[in-house]
Amino acid sequence: MTEFDFIRRYLMRQQSDKDVLLGIGDDAAIVRPRTGFDLCFSSDMLLAGRHFFADVAPADLAHKVLAVNISDMAAMGAQPRWALLSAALPKLDEAWLQAFCDGLFGLAGQFGITLIGGDTTKGDYVFNITIAGELPQGQALRRDAAEAGDDIWVSGRIGLAAAALNHHWQTLVLPEAVHTLCEPARLRPMPRVALGQALLTVAHAAQDISDGLAQDIGHILKASGVGAEIFADRLPTLPILRTLLPQARLYDYLLAGGDDYELVFTAPEQQRDAVLAAGRAADTPVTRIGRVFAGEGLRILEANGKEMQLTHLGFDHFG
Repeated sequence: MTEFDFIRRYLMRQQSDKDVLLGIGDDAAIVRPRTGFDLCFSSDMLLAGRHFFADVAPADLAHKVLAVNISDMAAMGAQPRWALLSAALPKLDEAWLQAFCDGLFGLAGQFGITLIGGDTTKGDYVFNITIAGELPQGQALRRDAAEAGDDIWVSGRIGLAAAALNHHWQTLVLPEAVHTLCEPARLRPMPRVALGQALLTVAHAAQDISDGLAQDIGHILKASGVGAEIFADRLPTLPILRTLLPQARLYDYLLAGGDDYELVFTAPEQQRDAVLAAGRAADTPVTRIGRVFAGEGLRILEANGKEMQLTHLGFDHFG
């Protein structure tokens, strides 16, 4: 199979999108954004040995390659629309490619995303997605919009992916039933697109949790010029993890483990009912975990009010 056979056979699937004027097969794609919407762009690269293990199932890999990009759209409150995939592959294995593309297009279909282009080459496994979405003009959820007095909220449950990853590394042994609950969070995170859109007129600032809650909320605080405190005992996770793990390890996973792809966001205190309603509308649990204050820095408080000292804040590619 040649590179162009791969593109024609696996990537040029028929996708219905009237706003795509020219898709895969030319030097560039052409899309026509809708009137009254801003365009939102993001890009993420995943490398074998750094972001995924070489033995990962191709359908799981494809899901995560796209999901982490969709999560960026969710954090902005955008509707993901179009994606470009660039991939380096050591060989063109038809069974592997079929499973990968089934996973990729399966998730794309769930969110109405059209693959409109990209690039392929021979090399070690590397995947890069550039994604574009739309949101109503001027309504994006940005990192620089948090205000003193805001509540801090987080969606879903965090720490599960970190627990599953450490189980894989054999630095932690989870009971089989617990591992079964944690592993999907590591392999197939589900972006919170519906929640992000439901929060557009409710929340002030938002960020997806990719590198660790403490580090990612820190981006909001720095961009907004404010400080915050988080109450560690309120962090939502799988209840059994609180029983199984020593406290220090538990909070390391919850605060710095990363790979959660949940949303952390801030909203005014008077919007608490609206935030809960947005969570219900998006079928996504939301938990209030802290507050923003005038000043700087992030304080993590234990149940007794004592400040927790973190040894690290989260993942750093060059750390």
